[in-house]
Amino acid sequence: MTDVNVLFARLPRLLAIGEPTHSSEPLLRQRNDLFRSLVERDGYRTIAIESDCLMGLVVDEYVAEGDGSLDDVMKRGFSHEWGAFAGNRELVQWMREHNAGRDAGSRVRFAGFDGPLEITAGASPRAAMMGLLSSCSSILPSSSSPSSASSGASSASASASASAERLDELLGEDERWTNPAAMMDPSQSVGRTGDAIRLRVLADEMAGLVEAWTPQLGADLERARLYARTAIGLLRYHYAMADTSPNRIERMLGVRDSMMAANLLALADHGPTLANGQNAHFQRHKSSMRMGGEPVEWWSAGAIAGVHLGTDYGFLAGAAGTIREHGVGVPPAGTVEGSLYALPLPDGRFVGRVTEAPGAARVSPWFGYAPLDPSHLGDVDGIVFVKDA
Repeated sequence: MTDVNVLFARLPRLLAIGEPTHSSEPLLRQRNDLFRSLVERDGYRTIAIESDCLMGLVVDEYVAEGDGSLDDVMKRGFSHEWGAFAGNRELVQWMREHNAGRDAGSRVRFAGFDGPLEITAGASPRAAMMGLLSSCSSILPSSSSPSSASSGASSASASASASAERLDELLGEDERWTNPAAMMDPSQSVGRTGDAIRLRVLADEMAGLVEAWTPQLGADLERARLYARTAIGLLRYHYAMADTSPNRIERMLGVRDSMMAANLLALADHGPTLANGQNAHFQRHKSSMRMGGEPVEWWSAGAIAGVHLGTDYGFLAGAAGTIREHGVGVPPAGTVEGSLYALPLPDGRFVGRVTEAPGAARVSPWFGYAPLDPSHLGDVDGIVFVKDA
């Protein structure tokens, strides 16, 4: 298997390894091997996967020698059922063992980079808003009354110092935020109600306080910023969900990927990071799909991050030869996957470049596998391939 170092003149601060499908244990184990190598030889310290960024805090605390059991962490620390995958469990086990006895500066860290979003709904902003309020407790007035500021607090602090009770009142029942009917029917969304608009103002005010009082937050700053990004992003997503214009779905997809990009950029600011998720979230070219027969376009998290990071962003696209349990058989010659499948691969794996792009695009019989498009090979820095996924 080719060393990742040969693909770059200098390893990027954010290296994204894509997946053509979420259901492949061999792809996850290949990712794990690459991460271990990057940690042990190249100084990488963080891995981020396409999972809920707030739930990921549970995993990060555990691998940093926190309390709890592995079984519980796998249940509470992952969204989208990623905790059920053996490859993810093995990753968490290795990270915990690697960190044993190490000081904070040399530990590896875990993060989710997705928002608290499912394909059928967006989460309630409750966890993010309450987390943000808690993170701001040291810079808010001592009184819980929105109208009473302490002598050391700014007027912005006074306007932002909503109590947990007030937030709870504005949030209401979580079910009204997670109503699956709102995904296709904007009239079912609460994203543009008066309560939702007031929550957006409060989230923005508290996010402003986090930046204005950065020196006082110290070690709590990183988590406060995460809660702020997530609260504001979720409220934007619900606002877009309530939109009745033709651009509604496009806006929702764009908000989600912009949330992902913000999380990835924040992680890369702290040091070299390996990210793992679906290829579509990392590609440099414009994303597109058809919804209800109409074309929808938006920019992926990787495309956004790439603008900010330049050569400090790298993308290795994931590909597979066969996924037999889903009817994905041997790829035909003339496709990217077919060319790689024909190579002599003793361990059935490949990491490297395809220098001559085949002319044909593979067609998958299973919706869960997205083949590589040969016309976009120039946008990737390499390919991560497993012969039999």
